[in-house]
Amino acid sequence: MDGYRLVRAQEVEFRDLDGLGHVNNAVYLNYLENAKVEYFREVVGAGSLETLGIVADVKIAFRSPAFFGEILAIGIRVGEVGTKSLRFDFEVRGPDERLIAEGSSVHVAFDYETREPVAVPGEWRRRIEAYEAESLATT
Repeated sequence: MDGYRLVRAQEVEFRDLDGLGHVNNAVYLNYLENAKVEYFREVVGAGSLETLGIVADVKIAFRSPAFFGEILAIGIRVGEVGTKSLRFDFEVRGPDERLIAEGSSVHVAFDYETREPVAVPGEWRRRIEAYEAESLATT
């Protein structure tokens, strides 16, 4: 998947479907959360719930339906590292490479004790910038 170094496989399960037989729009947010957690584990080195922060905004544009049994490819990357937040970009493609959905999510670094946003940790920034720079160099 061009421009995405981290690509997560996601099987469409029966429970993901709506009455019309395709993936319900609300389910895509779960798919994206799974991909984002994998990004945090693999790239950032963070995996505990206390370190993941919170979602502030999500935008999803639906381009074509996905169906039961398909294995979807979910590409995810950090498009921007701000002072207190990260903007994730994502793309969902079907097994035939058709574009199913695309969008972005803003994720805020958060201190659960003070219940306040905090600066993106320097280690996160370094790891993300190194990983994404390598992604850009290979596409």
